[in-house]
Amino acid sequence: MESAVTVPPPYSCVVSTVVSVNIAQRYSDGPNGRSGIDKRPTTAAVAVRAPGDRRSGPGSGLDGDLVGNRRYHGGDDQAVYAYAREDLDGWERTLDRDLANGMFGENLTTLGVDVTGAVIGERWRLGSDGLVLEVSRPRTPCRTFTTFLGIRGWADTFTRAGKPGAYLRVINPGRVRAGDPVTVTDRPDHGVTIGLVFRAMMSEPGLLPDILVADALAPEVRRRARRRLGMAR
Repeated sequence: MESAVTVPPPYSCVVSTVVSVNIAQRYSDGPNGRSGIDKRPTTAAVAVRAPGDRRSGPGSGLDGDLVGNRRYHGGDDQAVYAYAREDLDGWERTLDRDLANGMFGENLTTLGVDVTGAVIGERWRLGSDGLVLEVSRPRTPCRTFTTFLGIRGWADTFTRAGKPGAYLRVINPGRVRAGDPVTVTDRPDHGVTIGLVFRAMMSEPGLLPDILVADALAPEVRRRARRRLGMAR
């Protein structure tokens, strides 16, 4: 069943779609060394596969994409990063500047997908080549993101908005390209969304116990939540 979301005009009748596939083909300088945040759209079909361990594997799940700081980025639970075009449009109005697809460092710019409302463990089928991704965790803002956009206090602004985008793991490899449909094939009923996890980890610690019911929550996020709650690993 295709995901059904309510989106404002002019997108009120769109089908869930990958608007753009974005990859970093060269490193840029960041505050913590080289960075792969500068992702640009490609018209080619891009192979997607599980990258494995963030330190020893290729980092990104997308063939040809670069990940810089492996301490915090890359690996199976951060194989693919998706951000909604609708949210980029909202940021354009807020910031009074143009934001191209890929500007937030996302691999997939989507349209008609409720990324913030996506449930941890929710699965997306993309295109017709068998690619299946699973929602694993939200993005958290870092110094590299702030430096790349050049906006003072950006991490706090981004956090307050509560629209972090979603990281996904690769369940079944395949190829993706701009224009591919996105179909939600499975959605757990626990109700733990990307937005809820982000709020729990970033600004509302009282929500931390609620997110632990999501079995597919990225282990790193689960460990951090349990540690903050004073629970044994």
